[in-house]
Amino acid sequence: MNNSKLISGLALIMLISVNIADAQTRTEKDLLGEKQIPADAYYGVQTLRALENFQVSGVKTNFYPDYVRAYAMVKLAAARANTDVGRMKKEKLVAIEKACQAVIDGKYHDQFLTDLYQGGAGTSANMNANEVLANIALEMSGHKKGEYQYIEPHDDLNMGQSTNDVYPTAIHVALLLHNDKVVKEAKLLSQSFHKKGEEFKNLLKMGRTEGQDAVPMTLGQEFHAFGNQLDAAIEGLVKSEAYLYEINMGATAIGTGLTASPGYAEKCAAHLAKITGKPLVLPKDLIAATSAMMGFVMYSSAIKNFAVTMSKISSDLIFLASGPRTGIFEINLPPLQPGSSIMPGKVNPVMAELMNEVCYKAMGNDLTVSFGSRDGLLQLNAYEPVVAVAIFESQALFFKAMPLFRKNCIDGITANEKVLKNNIERSVGIVTALNPVLGYEKTTELAKEALQTGKGILELIREKKLLTEDEIKKLLDPATMTGQKQ
Repeated sequence: MNNSKLISGLALIMLISVNIADAQTRTEKDLLGEKQIPADAYYGVQTLRALENFQVSGVKTNFYPDYVRAYAMVKLAAARANTDVGRMKKEKLVAIEKACQAVIDGKYHDQFLTDLYQGGAGTSANMNANEVLANIALEMSGHKKGEYQYIEPHDDLNMGQSTNDVYPTAIHVALLLHNDKVVKEAKLLSQSFHKKGEEFKNLLKMGRTEGQDAVPMTLGQEFHAFGNQLDAAIEGLVKSEAYLYEINMGATAIGTGLTASPGYAEKCAAHLAKITGKPLVLPKDLIAATSAMMGFVMYSSAIKNFAVTMSKISSDLIFLASGPRTGIFEINLPPLQPGSSIMPGKVNPVMAELMNEVCYKAMGNDLTVSFGSRDGLLQLNAYEPVVAVAIFESQALFFKAMPLFRKNCIDGITANEKVLKNNIERSVGIVTALNPVLGYEKTTELAKEALQTGKGILELIREKKLLTEDEIKKLLDPATMTGQKQ
C-alpha cells in the first residue's frame, strides 16, 4: 500500500473516531472550564462536577422520589411567578411547565444523581435540577440537549432564585409530601392496636408499675393505651408541619431578595401552595428564615417523639411476650423465623426488635439535625444537606418499617388467657381492689401472708372464707375491676 492511501485511511479512521466521540458526548463549560457530558444525559457540567467531587454515601437525590418531585414543584412555581411579574416569556414557561410536570409525574428521576452528602449548601442539588429540567424543556421544544441559547439552566430555571432559597424550600416540600405517607401508615398501625384493644377488652390482667405488680386492668386497655400513645405522637407529626409551611422563596442569597423581581416572592409562594396542596407562606423576615433552621428542628423533634413512643411500645411488647416458660408470657407475638443457630425451639421477637432499631436511628438522626442546625454561620447554614439526609432517612425508615410491624407483628398477636388468669389470682396486687370490701387492715394482713407463704390472695380469701364465690366473681368482673362500670 502506498503512503498516500495509508494516510487517507488513517485520516478516515480519525474522522470516524471523532464523529463517534461527538455522538457520545457534548461539551459544556462553567467557571472552571469545559467538561465532556454524555450525549444522552439530561444533566450538565455542574452535575458532572458534583458526581466527581461527592462520591460519599452512594445515596442519590433520586433515592427519595418526593425530593425529586419537590424540586420540580419549586421550579414550576418559580417559572410561573416570573411569568406573572413579566420577567419570563410565556413560550419558555410552557416548555418549563411541561418539563416540570414530567418530573412530577415520575419521569426522568434517573437524572437526579447528586449524592445527598455534598458541600456548598446544596448548590449541586439545585444545579442538577436546573440542568435536567432545562434539557428536558429543550427536547420538548424541539431543540437538542445543551442548546442553552434557547433555555438556560441559570438564566431561566434559576431566574430570580438562589440555592439558598430553592434548596431549603425543596426540602420543606419533600418532607411535607412524605409526611403525608408516614402519617397514613402510622394511622393504620394505630388502628391495629385499637382493634386488638377491642379483641382483648374482657381479658383481665395485672397492670405493672416499675416492673412490679400494681392493680388490675384489661389487656384491651393496655392495647388501647398503646394505640392512644401512638395517636398522640401522630398528632405531633401533623402539627409540626406548620413549621415547614414557611418557605423563603424570593430570599435569594441571604434574604435581601437581590436578583428577584418585585412581587415574585409572594406569587411564587402562592403558586407553590397551589401545586403542593399545602398552605405555604412567606415568613415575616426572609433574612432570618434563610439563616434559621427552626422548621427542620421542630419537625425532627416530632419524629423523635414518634420514635420514643414507638420504641416504648415495642419494648413493652417484647417484655409482655417474654418466656415462654420463665418470662411474663402474657401475649404471643407471631413466630416469623427460628431464633437461634444453636438453641432449638427458640423464637425471637424480631419485628419489635426491628422497630426498636429504626427508632434508635431516628433518635440519633434528630441529634444530627440539632448539630447541623446549630453550626450554620451568619446568613446561611451550609449543613442543610446532612440535616436533610437525617430527616429523610427517619421518614423513610418508619414508612418502610410500620407496615411490616403491623402485618407481621401486631395483627397476629394473641393472648395467653391462662397466664393472665393465673397472674390475677396469684398476684398480691389484686389486694388493692379489695380495700373497699375488706378494709385496709385486713387486706394488708392478706398481702403480708401471701408474700410469706407464696399463696395467692384469692387462695387465702377462699381458705379464710372471707368472701363467697359470687362476691369473688363480682369483684373480678373486668368492667368493675378496671373502672369501666357504667
